[in-house]
Amino acid sequence: MNRFTSRRVSRMPESVFLQMDTAKKAARAKGLDLIDLSIGASDLPPPRVALQALADAVWDPGTYGYCLRSGFTPFLEAAADWHHRRQGLNLDPHTELLPLIGSQEGFSNLLLATTNPGDLILLPDPGYPSYLGAVAIAELETHLVPLLEEQGFLPDLQSIPAEVADRARVLVLSYPNNPTSGVATPEFMQEAVDFCRRHNILLIHDFPYVDMVFGDYEAPSVLTSHGALDCAVELYSISKSFHMGGFRLGWAAGNREAIAALEKLKSAVDFNQYVGIQRAGIAALGLPREHTRQDALRLMERRDALCEVLTETGWTVQVPKASMYVWARIPAAVSSFDFALNLARETGVAVNPGLAFGERGEGFVRFALVREPEVLREAAQKIAAYLKQTV
Repeated sequence: MNRFTSRRVSRMPESVFLQMDTAKKAARAKGLDLIDLSIGASDLPPPRVALQALADAVWDPGTYGYCLRSGFTPFLEAAADWHHRRQGLNLDPHTELLPLIGSQEGFSNLLLATTNPGDLILLPDPGYPSYLGAVAIAELETHLVPLLEEQGFLPDLQSIPAEVADRARVLVLSYPNNPTSGVATPEFMQEAVDFCRRHNILLIHDFPYVDMVFGDYEAPSVLTSHGALDCAVELYSISKSFHMGGFRLGWAAGNREAIAALEKLKSAVDFNQYVGIQRAGIAALGLPREHTRQDALRLMERRDALCEVLTETGWTVQVPKASMYVWARIPAAVSSFDFALNLARETGVAVNPGLAFGERGEGFVRFALVREPEVLREAAQKIAAYLKQTV
C-alpha cells in the first residue's frame, strides 16, 4: 500500500469508468465514431430560467461569501414548496431538509454522520457503484440484497435473515433504479418503511430519477409512507430532472435526527454550494411539472427506438417504465466486461457492463438514453452486427 494511502481508500473498488475510457480511446485511435451510452450524463439542456438565475447571481456581490444557513434557507424553502406541490408533504425546511453538493456527496456524508465503523449496511446488488466507495470510506460491513429480474428488481426484504436485519443500521434503496430501471410501488415503499421501523434501521432512498417517468407511471416517494419520517431520508438531485449534473446541487429530506447529524458533519467539511447555483436550483424547482414531463417524453422516444431495434435483433428487453437506462441481458454467453470493452474497441459503441454494478449484474449491460433516437438505432444495429460476427 502507498504510504500516503489510507485503508479506507485502499478498500475502494476500481472505477469501471476508467476501464471503459481506455476502450473508448482505442476506438477513437482507430478512427471510429464514438457512440457513448455508458455514462448517465444527460445531453439535454438545463432550463433557461435556471441559467439566467445563475448569470444574474454572478454579478451580485451578496453571493460571493461563505454560504451559511441563512444563505441556503431560500433553496430549502423552494424544496419544501416542491414537496408540497408534488407529494402533498409539509416538510420543515429548518429541520427536515438540507442542501447537498449533489446526492452522491450527500450519500457518502450521510453514512459518515449516522453510522460507526463496523456497522452493517444492507446494499442492493446490482447497485450504483459509488455506494461501494462510500461504504468503504465509512468502514462499514456489507450485506448484499439481491435485485432479481423475476422479482421485478425489487428486494425481498422478508428473506433477509432476522439476525442480519437486527444488526443492520442502514438499508439503501433507489427507485426508479440504477442500473436495472426497476420501479417500486407505494405498497413496496410502505413495506420497506415498516421493515426499517421494526428493526431500527435508517432507510436511505436515493431518488434522482423522480421525474424520469413514462406514461402514467409516477415514482412514489418513500416519505409519503406512514411512519417514514421516523426512519427515512430521501436524497434528491437537480442533475437528472433538470440536466444540471455539473452544477452539483441536491437536497436531503426526511428524518430530523439524521438530517441534524448530516448538517453537523457537513459543517466541518464544506460551506455548502455557491448561492448562485442554489438560485439556479430555485428557478428550476419553480417550473411547472409540464417542463419535466416534456423532457421525459423525449427520453421515452429514445427508449422506444432503442428497445425496438434491440428486440428485432435478438435481445430480450423489458421496456422500462422509468429512469434514463435500458438494462438488458446479453443474448450470448459472454462476460459482460469482455463484451462491453471489446464492443467499444471494435465498434465505437460504449455501454456499461452489468458486472460493474455487482455480481448479480453479470450477463447484463446498461444502455444510457443520452443520444437521439436515430443514433440509438444506429448503435443497436452496430451491436447486432458485432454479435453476428463474434458469437
